[in-house]
Amino acid sequence: MPVLTKVAYDDGAEPIGVLATRFALAAALLLALARLRRERLPRGRRLGALVGLGAVGYVGMSLCYFFALERISAGLTALLLYFYPALVVVLGAVLLRDRPRPIALGCVGVATVGTVLTIGPVGSGQGLGVALGLASALIYATYILVSSRVSGVGPFATSAVVMLAGAVVMGGLAAVTRPALPTSTTAWLALGGVAVVGGVLAVTTFFAALALLGPADTAVVSTVEPVVSIGVAALVLGERLGPVQVAGGAVVLLAVAVLTRLRPAEADAPVPA
Repeated sequence: MPVLTKVAYDDGAEPIGVLATRFALAAALLLALARLRRERLPRGRRLGALVGLGAVGYVGMSLCYFFALERISAGLTALLLYFYPALVVVLGAVLLRDRPRPIALGCVGVATVGTVLTIGPVGSGQGLGVALGLASALIYATYILVSSRVSGVGPFATSAVVMLAGAVVMGGLAAVTRPALPTSTTAWLALGGVAVVGGVLAVTTFFAALALLGPADTAVVSTVEPVVSIGVAALVLGERLGPVQVAGGAVVLLAVAVLTRLRPAEADAPVPA
């Protein structure tokens, strides 16, 4: 997704325009898929929780992430976002009273060191991009923990509500700010790819995995994405990370993988809403 987003940016598109289009296209596709799968849309408390997740959590994370992409490389943005598995464990201990073992706290420290190595020297104008990337990780970790408390709804219906709520918020922002949109066919195809890959596939597989694995194991599986993002960014955009940044990224991924595997299995089970 970062690579496709960069293609749209290079054509003159702005983050709010990209996000509004992504949410709207993904919501339409997900509603159609939910109907085909005969998944019922949620009601009551579940509906309210999912609307909040989309309008506040997913929109907030996406805004931070996409504005970070304007300021720093796609590979670095992805690595900063994928500090979130460690945050899932830390926030789980604070918010859900799941006390981590001492070795888990050690892994958090290792992951922090790895993140610093990954960031490397921050030049003028890059500090805000790094801060936005880390903010997206914090918001996403919170989003995962809250999502784990919602159950009993199919993945397509769940994703449709989340993306539709996000589409309403981003549509309102787009109406006020009137952001630039892509002008070339290639950029519009890339934007369509962002909606399908980053909206439909990513969100539905996330909720399906969350129901089966719980938040910690879902976070572990998700750490495959930054490795792919870095490889694709290098091949398509010509971006390169220095050896220290690559080593830092490896340390982060190793630390969060070990950390999330240390969580008690019973803490991973979603609680019905």
